[in-house]
Amino acid sequence: MAAPCAEDPSLERHFKGHRDAVTCVDFSIKTKQLASGSMDSCLMVWHMKPQSRAYRFTGHKDAVTCVNFSPSGQLLASGSRDKTVRLWVPNVKGESTSFRAHTATVRSVHFCSDGQSFVTASDDKTVKVWSTHRQKFLFSLSQHINWVRCAKFSPDGRLIVSASDDKTVKLWDKSSRECVHSYCEHGSFVTYVDFHPSGTCIAAAGMDNTVKVWDVRTHRLLQHYQLHSAAVNALSFHPSGSYLITASSDSTLKILDLMEGRLLYTLHGHQGPATTVAFSRTGEYFASGGSDEQVMVWKSNFDVVDHGEVMKVPRPPATLASSAGNLMEFHSYYPGCSAMARSRLTTTSASWVQPEVDFPVPSGRGRSVESVQSQPQEPVSMPQTLTSTLEHIVGQLDILTQLHQKVPASQRGCRLKAPACQMGSAVAVVTSGAWECS
Repeated sequence: MAAPCAEDPSLERHFKGHRDAVTCVDFSIKTKQLASGSMDSCLMVWHMKPQSRAYRFTGHKDAVTCVNFSPSGQLLASGSRDKTVRLWVPNVKGESTSFRAHTATVRSVHFCSDGQSFVTASDDKTVKVWSTHRQKFLFSLSQHINWVRCAKFSPDGRLIVSASDDKTVKLWDKSSRECVHSYCEHGSFVTYVDFHPSGTCIAAAGMDNTVKVWDVRTHRLLQHYQLHSAAVNALSFHPSGSYLITASSDSTLKILDLMEGRLLYTLHGHQGPATTVAFSRTGEYFASGGSDEQVMVWKSNFDVVDHGEVMKVPRPPATLASSAGNLMEFHSYYPGCSAMARSRLTTTSASWVQPEVDFPVPSGRGRSVESVQSQPQEPVSMPQTLTSTLEHIVGQLDILTQLHQKVPASQRGCRLKAPACQMGSAVAVVTSGAWECS
Protein backbone atom coordinates (compact mmCIF):
# COMPACT_ATOMS: atom_id res chain seq x y z
CA MET A 1 0.00 0.00 0.00
CA ALA A 2 1.36 3.41 -0.92
CA ALA A 3 1.98 5.84 1.91
CA PRO A 4 -0.52 8.72 1.85
CA CYS A 5 0.72 12.20 0.96
CA ALA A 6 -0.85 15.58 1.65
CA GLU A 7 -2.88 15.56 -1.58
CA ASP A 8 -4.44 12.10 -1.24
CA PRO A 9 -8.22 11.71 -0.92
CA SER A 10 -9.18 10.77 2.62
CA LEU A 11 -12.15 8.86 3.97
CA GLU A 12 -13.90 11.34 6.26
CA ARG A 13 -17.02 9.51 7.43
CA HIS A 14 -19.17 6.56 6.63
CA PHE A 15 -22.88 6.33 7.27
CA LYS A 16 -24.76 3.21 8.32
CA GLY A 17 -28.52 3.06 8.17
CA HIS A 18 -29.58 1.31 4.99
CA ARG A 19 -30.62 -2.34 5.22
CA ASP A 20 -29.75 -3.29 1.65
CA ALA A 21 -27.47 -2.19 -1.20
CA VAL A 22 -27.09 1.57 -1.74
CA THR A 23 -28.08 2.52 -5.28
CA CYS A 24 -27.61 6.31 -5.51
CA VAL A 25 -26.18 9.37 -3.74
CA ASP A 26 -26.38 13.13 -4.24
CA PHE A 27 -25.22 16.23 -2.33
CA SER A 28 -27.35 19.31 -1.71
CA ILE A 29 -26.21 22.60 -3.22
CA LYS A 30 -24.33 23.82 -0.11
CA THR A 31 -23.08 20.33 0.87
CA LYS A 32 -25.12 20.48 4.08
CA GLN A 33 -27.02 17.31 3.24
CA LEU A 34 -26.31 14.05 1.45
CA ALA A 35 -29.15 11.93 0.12
CA SER A 36 -28.94 8.20 -0.60
CA GLY A 37 -31.35 5.62 -1.94
CA SER A 38 -31.33 1.89 -1.45
CA MET A 39 -32.80 -1.44 -2.44
CA ASP A 40 -34.45 -1.34 1.02
CA SER A 41 -37.06 1.08 -0.47
CA CYS A 42 -35.91 3.89 1.82
CA LEU A 43 -34.41 7.30 1.18
CA MET A 44 -31.91 8.60 3.74
CA VAL A 45 -30.88 12.24 4.16
CA TRP A 46 -27.63 12.52 6.09
CA HIS A 47 -26.40 15.74 7.63
CA MET A 48 -22.77 16.60 7.02
CA LYS A 49 -22.55 18.39 10.36
CA PRO A 50 -21.13 15.93 12.95
CA GLN A 51 -23.50 14.45 15.52
CA SER A 52 -26.57 15.48 13.51
CA ARG A 53 -29.38 12.98 13.11
CA ALA A 54 -30.28 11.53 9.74
CA TYR A 55 -33.75 11.45 8.20
CA ARG A 56 -35.23 8.19 6.92
CA PHE A 57 -37.97 8.78 4.33
CA THR A 58 -40.39 5.96 3.56
CA GLY A 59 -43.04 6.04 0.86
CA HIS A 60 -41.73 4.07 -2.09
CA LYS A 61 -43.06 0.54 -2.29
CA ASP A 62 -39.95 -0.91 -3.93
CA ALA A 63 -36.24 -0.18 -4.36
CA VAL A 64 -35.18 3.47 -4.66
CA THR A 65 -33.00 3.67 -7.77
CA CYS A 66 -32.14 7.39 -8.10
CA VAL A 67 -32.02 10.65 -6.13
CA ASN A 68 -31.31 14.26 -7.09
CA PHE A 69 -31.51 17.56 -5.19
CA SER A 70 -33.07 20.52 -6.98
CA PRO A 71 -30.68 23.42 -7.74
CA SER A 72 -32.11 25.38 -4.78
CA GLY A 73 -31.85 22.39 -2.45
CA GLN A 74 -35.48 22.85 -1.41
CA LEU A 75 -36.69 19.70 -3.17
CA LEU A 76 -35.34 16.18 -3.44
CA ALA A 77 -36.51 13.91 -6.25
CA SER A 78 -36.38 10.12 -6.12
CA GLY A 79 -37.29 7.39 -8.56
CA SER A 80 -38.16 3.79 -7.81
CA ARG A 81 -38.78 0.32 -9.08
CA ASP A 82 -42.40 0.97 -8.08
CA LYS A 83 -42.63 3.09 -11.30
CA THR A 84 -43.15 6.36 -9.41
CA VAL A 85 -41.26 9.58 -8.83
CA ARG A 86 -41.51 11.36 -5.48
CA LEU A 87 -40.66 14.98 -4.74
CA TRP A 88 -39.67 15.41 -1.09
CA VAL A 89 -39.11 18.41 1.15
CA PRO A 90 -35.83 17.34 2.77
CA ASN A 91 -36.63 18.27 6.38
CA VAL A 92 -37.75 16.47 9.50
CA LYS A 93 -41.37 16.24 8.28
CA GLY A 94 -40.38 14.54 5.04
CA GLU A 95 -43.50 15.63 3.15
CA SER A 96 -43.70 14.36 -0.43
CA THR A 97 -45.85 14.20 -3.52
CA SER A 98 -45.89 11.09 -5.68
CA PHE A 99 -46.94 10.41 -9.25
CA ARG A 100 -46.72 7.45 -11.60
CA ALA A 101 -44.06 8.53 -14.08
CA HIS A 102 -43.52 5.41 -16.18
CA THR A 103 -44.91 1.96 -16.92
CA ALA A 104 -41.73 0.28 -15.61
CA THR A 105 -38.85 0.93 -13.19
CA VAL A 106 -37.69 4.56 -13.02
CA ARG A 107 -33.89 4.39 -13.31
CA SER A 108 -32.90 8.05 -13.31
CA VAL A 109 -34.14 11.50 -12.29
CA HIS A 110 -32.33 14.81 -12.85
CA PHE A 111 -33.32 18.46 -12.43
CA CYS A 112 -32.62 21.08 -15.08
CA SER A 113 -30.25 23.83 -13.93
CA ASP A 114 -33.12 26.33 -13.67
CA GLY A 115 -35.10 23.93 -11.46
CA GLN A 116 -38.23 24.37 -13.56
CA SER A 117 -38.20 20.88 -15.05
CA PHE A 118 -36.70 17.45 -14.54
CA VAL A 119 -36.01 14.44 -16.72
CA THR A 120 -36.61 10.76 -15.98
CA ALA A 121 -35.45 7.53 -17.64
CA SER A 122 -37.08 4.14 -17.39
CA ASP A 123 -37.10 0.47 -18.25
CA ASP A 124 -40.12 1.27 -20.43
CA LYS A 125 -37.50 2.50 -22.98
CA THR A 126 -38.51 6.15 -22.71
CA VAL A 127 -37.06 9.42 -21.46
CA LYS A 128 -39.66 11.89 -20.13
CA VAL A 129 -39.48 15.57 -19.23
CA TRP A 130 -41.73 17.00 -16.50
CA SER A 131 -42.67 20.36 -15.02
CA THR A 132 -41.32 20.54 -11.48
CA HIS A 133 -43.96 22.51 -9.62
CA ARG A 134 -47.06 20.95 -11.18
CA GLN A 135 -45.50 17.53 -11.88
CA LYS A 136 -47.02 17.89 -15.32
CA PHE A 137 -45.83 15.66 -18.15
CA LEU A 138 -44.29 17.76 -20.91
CA PHE A 139 -42.95 15.37 -23.55
CA SER A 140 -41.33 12.00 -24.15
CA LEU A 141 -38.21 10.92 -26.06
CA SER A 142 -38.61 7.40 -27.35
CA GLN A 143 -36.00 6.15 -29.82
CA HIS A 144 -34.20 3.74 -27.49
CA ILE A 145 -35.01 0.07 -28.10
CA ASN A 146 -34.10 -1.22 -24.62
CA TRP A 147 -34.10 -0.05 -20.99
CA VAL A 148 -32.89 3.52 -20.47
CA ARG A 149 -30.55 3.57 -17.48
CA CYS A 150 -29.78 7.27 -17.20
CA ALA A 151 -30.77 10.70 -18.56
CA LYS A 152 -29.23 14.10 -17.77
CA PHE A 153 -29.71 17.73 -18.77
CA SER A 154 -26.76 19.72 -20.09
CA PRO A 155 -25.56 22.54 -17.78
CA ASP A 156 -27.41 25.12 -19.90
CA GLY A 157 -30.56 22.97 -20.11
CA ARG A 158 -30.68 22.92 -23.92
CA LEU A 159 -29.59 19.31 -24.43
CA ILE A 160 -30.43 15.96 -22.87
CA VAL A 161 -28.22 12.88 -22.95
CA SER A 162 -29.45 9.34 -22.29
CA ALA A 163 -27.79 5.93 -21.84
CA SER A 164 -29.43 2.62 -22.59
CA ASP A 165 -29.16 -1.14 -22.57
CA ASP A 166 -29.39 -0.92 -26.36
CA LYS A 167 -25.64 -0.08 -26.13
CA THR A 168 -26.13 3.51 -27.29
CA VAL A 169 -25.82 6.98 -25.84
CA LYS A 170 -28.23 9.45 -27.43
CA LEU A 171 -27.99 13.24 -27.52
CA TRP A 172 -31.28 15.13 -27.74
CA ASP A 173 -32.19 18.73 -28.48
CA LYS A 174 -34.72 19.76 -25.84
CA SER A 175 -36.48 22.40 -27.94
CA SER A 176 -36.91 20.32 -31.11
CA ARG A 177 -37.22 17.02 -29.19
CA GLU A 178 -35.10 15.40 -31.88
CA CYS A 179 -32.23 12.96 -31.43
CA VAL A 180 -29.17 14.88 -32.57
CA HIS A 181 -26.71 11.99 -32.48
CA SER A 182 -26.32 8.39 -31.33
CA TYR A 183 -22.99 7.21 -29.94
CA CYS A 184 -22.61 3.49 -30.59
CA GLU A 185 -19.05 2.70 -29.47
CA HIS A 186 -19.95 0.76 -26.31
CA GLY A 187 -19.81 -3.01 -26.57
CA SER A 188 -22.45 -3.67 -23.91
CA PHE A 189 -25.16 -2.00 -21.83
CA VAL A 190 -24.44 1.67 -21.06
CA THR A 191 -25.04 2.17 -17.34
CA TYR A 192 -24.46 5.89 -16.77
CA VAL A 193 -23.85 9.14 -18.62
CA ASP A 194 -23.26 12.76 -17.65
CA PHE A 195 -22.22 16.13 -19.08
CA HIS A 196 -18.86 17.73 -18.49
CA PRO A 197 -19.39 20.97 -16.48
CA SER A 198 -18.55 23.00 -19.60
CA GLY A 199 -21.37 21.29 -21.51
CA THR A 200 -19.07 20.50 -24.43
CA CYS A 201 -18.36 16.85 -23.60
CA ILE A 202 -20.14 13.80 -22.20
CA ALA A 203 -18.78 10.76 -20.40
CA ALA A 204 -20.47 7.36 -20.34
CA ALA A 205 -19.84 4.20 -18.33
CA GLY A 206 -20.64 0.68 -19.43
CA MET A 207 -21.00 -2.97 -18.56
CA ASP A 208 -18.01 -3.52 -20.88
CA ASN A 209 -15.80 -2.12 -18.04
CA THR A 210 -15.03 1.08 -19.97
CA VAL A 211 -15.53 4.83 -19.72
CA LYS A 212 -15.73 6.89 -22.89
CA VAL A 213 -15.64 10.67 -23.40
CA TRP A 214 -17.11 12.35 -26.48
CA ASP A 215 -17.22 15.92 -27.79
CA VAL A 216 -20.90 16.84 -28.29
CA ARG A 217 -20.02 19.43 -30.95
CA THR A 218 -18.01 17.20 -33.29
CA HIS A 219 -19.33 13.87 -31.88
CA ARG A 220 -15.79 12.53 -31.83
CA LEU A 221 -14.60 10.02 -29.25
CA LEU A 222 -11.93 11.86 -27.27
CA GLN A 223 -10.93 9.38 -24.59
CA HIS A 224 -11.49 5.70 -23.88
CA TYR A 225 -10.55 4.36 -20.45
CA GLN A 226 -10.09 0.65 -19.76
CA LEU A 227 -9.16 0.65 -16.10
CA HIS A 228 -11.75 -1.40 -14.21
CA SER A 229 -11.95 -5.19 -14.13
CA ALA A 230 -15.76 -5.24 -13.92
CA ALA A 231 -18.76 -3.14 -14.94
CA VAL A 232 -18.58 0.62 -14.34
CA ASN A 233 -21.80 1.56 -12.55
CA ALA A 234 -21.55 5.32 -12.15
CA LEU A 235 -19.33 8.33 -12.73
CA SER A 236 -19.15 11.98 -11.72
CA PHE A 237 -17.26 15.00 -13.03
CA HIS A 238 -15.45 17.26 -10.61
CA PRO A 239 -16.96 20.79 -10.88
CA SER A 240 -13.65 22.07 -12.30
CA GLY A 241 -13.97 19.64 -15.20
CA SER A 242 -10.41 18.43 -14.64
CA TYR A 243 -11.23 15.15 -12.91
CA LEU A 244 -13.64 12.24 -13.29
CA ILE A 245 -14.46 9.64 -10.66
CA THR A 246 -15.90 6.19 -11.40
CA ALA A 247 -17.51 3.44 -9.31
CA SER A 248 -17.29 -0.19 -10.37
CA SER A 249 -18.46 -3.68 -9.52
CA ASP A 250 -14.77 -4.53 -8.98
CA SER A 251 -15.35 -2.74 -5.60
CA THR A 252 -13.08 0.22 -6.43
CA LEU A 253 -13.42 3.91 -7.11
CA LYS A 254 -11.00 5.42 -9.62
CA ILE A 255 -10.11 9.09 -10.02
CA LEU A 256 -8.94 10.16 -13.48
CA ASP A 257 -7.04 13.28 -14.51
CA LEU A 258 -8.85 14.28 -17.70
CA MET A 259 -6.32 16.94 -18.66
CA GLU A 260 -3.56 14.33 -18.87
CA GLY A 261 -5.74 11.30 -19.57
CA ARG A 262 -4.34 9.19 -16.76
CA LEU A 263 -5.34 7.36 -13.60
CA LEU A 264 -4.65 9.30 -10.39
CA TYR A 265 -6.07 7.08 -7.65
CA THR A 266 -7.66 3.70 -7.08
CA LEU A 267 -9.66 3.75 -3.84
CA HIS A 268 -10.49 0.56 -1.96
CA GLY A 269 -13.20 0.99 0.65
CA HIS A 270 -16.34 -0.92 -0.24
CA GLN A 271 -16.73 -4.60 0.44
CA GLY A 272 -18.37 -5.71 -2.79
CA PRO A 273 -19.52 -3.69 -5.81
CA ALA A 274 -19.32 0.12 -5.64
CA THR A 275 -22.66 1.07 -7.12
CA THR A 276 -22.73 4.87 -7.07
CA VAL A 277 -20.50 7.93 -6.70
CA ALA A 278 -20.98 11.71 -6.83
CA PHE A 279 -18.91 14.84 -6.23
CA SER A 280 -20.35 17.60 -4.07
CA ARG A 281 -21.29 20.83 -5.86
CA THR A 282 -18.02 22.45 -4.77
CA GLY A 283 -15.86 19.40 -5.42
CA GLU A 284 -14.49 19.44 -1.88
CA TYR A 285 -16.09 16.07 -1.11
CA PHE A 286 -17.37 13.03 -2.95
CA ALA A 287 -19.66 10.29 -1.73
CA SER A 288 -19.92 6.63 -2.71
CA GLY A 289 -22.31 3.79 -2.02
CA GLY A 290 -22.12 0.06 -2.44
CA SER A 291 -23.76 -3.32 -2.08
CA ASP A 292 -22.25 -3.43 1.43
CA GLU A 293 -25.03 -1.02 2.55
CA GLN A 294 -22.43 1.67 3.29
CA VAL A 295 -22.44 5.34 2.32
CA MET A 296 -18.93 6.78 2.44
CA VAL A 297 -17.92 10.44 2.36
CA TRP A 298 -14.43 11.27 1.15
CA LYS A 299 -12.52 14.54 1.11
CA SER A 300 -11.03 15.21 -2.31
CA ASN A 301 -7.81 17.01 -1.21
CA PHE A 302 -6.11 16.48 -4.60
CA ASP A 303 -7.92 19.45 -6.17
CA VAL A 304 -7.28 22.20 -3.61
CA VAL A 305 -4.73 24.12 -5.72
CA ASP A 306 -6.23 24.20 -9.18
CA HIS A 307 -9.97 24.03 -8.50
CA GLY A 308 -10.27 27.62 -7.26
CA GLU A 309 -8.44 28.93 -10.31
CA VAL A 310 -10.38 26.84 -12.79
CA MET A 311 -13.78 27.77 -11.35
CA LYS A 312 -13.04 31.45 -12.08
CA VAL A 313 -12.96 30.73 -15.81
CA PRO A 314 -16.38 31.36 -17.46
CA ARG A 315 -17.97 28.24 -18.90
CA PRO A 316 -19.33 28.42 -22.45
CA PRO A 317 -22.77 26.99 -23.24
CA ALA A 318 -23.06 23.69 -25.04
CA THR A 319 -23.39 24.02 -28.80
CA LEU A 320 -24.12 21.62 -31.61
CA ALA A 321 -22.17 23.60 -34.19
CA SER A 322 -19.42 21.49 -35.70
CA SER A 323 -15.88 22.62 -35.21
CA ALA A 324 -12.60 21.82 -36.91
CA GLY A 325 -10.69 21.68 -33.64
CA ASN A 326 -8.80 18.72 -32.21
CA LEU A 327 -8.27 17.13 -28.84
CA MET A 328 -6.95 20.43 -27.53
CA GLU A 329 -10.60 21.57 -27.53
CA PHE A 330 -11.22 19.33 -24.54
CA HIS A 331 -9.29 21.65 -22.26
CA SER A 332 -9.47 24.89 -24.23
CA TYR A 333 -11.78 26.49 -21.65
CA TYR A 334 -9.38 26.00 -18.78
CA PRO A 335 -5.92 27.40 -17.90
CA GLY A 336 -3.62 26.93 -20.89
CA CYS A 337 -0.99 24.46 -21.94
CA SER A 338 1.61 26.00 -19.62
CA ALA A 339 -0.35 24.72 -16.63
CA MET A 340 -0.68 21.34 -18.32
CA ALA A 341 3.03 21.29 -19.01
CA ARG A 342 3.77 21.85 -15.33
CA SER A 343 1.42 19.07 -14.37
CA ARG A 344 2.87 16.71 -16.97
CA LEU A 345 6.37 17.48 -15.78
CA THR A 346 5.69 16.72 -12.13
CA THR A 347 3.82 13.49 -12.77
CA THR A 348 6.43 11.78 -14.91
CA SER A 349 8.44 10.96 -11.79
CA ALA A 350 7.19 7.78 -10.12
CA SER A 351 7.85 9.21 -6.67
CA TRP A 352 5.19 11.85 -7.31
CA VAL A 353 2.46 9.45 -8.44
CA GLN A 354 0.06 7.72 -6.04
CA PRO A 355 -1.74 5.17 -8.22
CA GLU A 356 -3.16 3.00 -5.42
CA VAL A 357 -4.45 4.12 -2.03
CA ASP A 358 -6.02 1.60 0.33
CA PHE A 359 -8.67 2.70 2.82
CA PRO A 360 -9.78 -0.14 5.12
CA VAL A 361 -13.40 -0.01 6.23
CA PRO A 362 -13.79 0.35 10.01
CA SER A 363 -15.19 -2.81 11.55
CA GLY A 364 -18.19 -3.02 13.84
CA ARG A 365 -21.70 -1.67 13.57
CA GLY A 366 -22.01 0.79 16.41
CA ARG A 367 -23.53 4.19 15.88
CA SER A 368 -25.21 5.05 12.59
CA VAL A 369 -22.58 7.70 11.88
CA GLU A 370 -18.88 7.12 12.34
CA SER A 371 -15.89 9.33 11.73
CA VAL A 372 -12.72 7.89 10.23
CA GLN A 373 -9.41 9.61 10.89
CA SER A 374 -6.72 9.32 8.24
CA GLN A 375 -3.17 8.44 9.17
CA PRO A 376 -0.57 11.22 9.71
CA GLN A 377 0.66 12.39 6.37
CA GLU A 378 4.26 13.10 5.44
CA PRO A 379 5.09 15.70 2.78
CA VAL A 380 7.08 14.62 -0.24
CA SER A 381 10.39 16.50 -0.58
CA MET A 382 12.67 16.92 -3.59
CA PRO A 383 16.41 17.61 -3.84
CA GLN A 384 17.25 21.28 -4.39
CA THR A 385 19.14 20.56 -7.61
CA LEU A 386 16.18 18.71 -9.08
CA THR A 387 13.82 21.51 -8.04
CA SER A 388 15.90 24.16 -9.79
CA THR A 389 16.18 21.97 -12.90
CA LEU A 390 12.41 21.47 -12.99
CA GLU A 391 11.80 25.21 -12.57
CA HIS A 392 14.11 25.88 -15.52
CA ILE A 393 12.31 23.33 -17.71
CA VAL A 394 8.91 24.76 -16.73
CA GLY A 395 10.11 28.19 -17.79
CA GLN A 396 11.14 26.81 -21.16
CA LEU A 397 7.78 25.07 -21.53
CA ASP A 398 5.97 28.34 -20.83
CA ILE A 399 7.93 29.97 -23.66
CA LEU A 400 7.15 27.07 -26.00
CA THR A 401 3.50 27.24 -25.01
CA GLN A 402 3.28 30.93 -25.85
CA LEU A 403 4.79 30.19 -29.26
CA HIS A 404 2.42 27.23 -29.67
CA GLN A 405 -0.63 29.37 -28.99
CA LYS A 406 0.38 31.73 -31.82
CA VAL A 407 0.22 28.92 -34.35
CA PRO A 408 -3.18 28.63 -36.12
CA ALA A 409 -5.41 25.94 -34.67
CA SER A 410 -5.46 24.09 -37.98
CA GLN A 411 -1.71 23.52 -37.73
CA ARG A 412 -1.72 22.24 -34.19
CA GLY A 413 -2.32 18.73 -32.92
CA CYS A 414 -2.64 16.93 -29.64
CA ARG A 415 -2.26 13.26 -29.01
CA LEU A 416 -2.08 10.95 -26.07
CA LYS A 417 1.29 9.47 -25.26
CA ALA A 418 0.81 6.15 -23.48
CA PRO A 419 3.35 3.45 -22.70
CA ALA A 420 1.28 0.64 -24.17
CA CYS A 421 0.12 2.13 -27.44
CA GLN A 422 0.09 5.22 -29.63
CA MET A 423 -3.21 6.38 -31.06
CA GLY A 424 -4.07 9.13 -33.53
CA SER A 425 -5.54 12.48 -32.65
CA ALA A 426 -9.15 11.38 -33.03
CA VAL A 427 -9.33 8.71 -30.31
CA ALA A 428 -7.17 8.07 -27.26
CA VAL A 429 -7.33 4.68 -25.51
CA VAL A 430 -6.13 5.50 -22.04
CA THR A 431 -4.65 3.44 -19.25
CA SER A 432 -1.94 5.92 -18.31
CA GLY A 433 0.20 8.54 -19.98
CA ALA A 434 0.19 12.27 -20.62
CA TRP A 435 -1.08 14.71 -23.21
CA GLU A 436 1.61 15.69 -25.65
CA CYS A 437 1.06 18.90 -27.63
CA SER A 438 2.75 19.47 -30.97
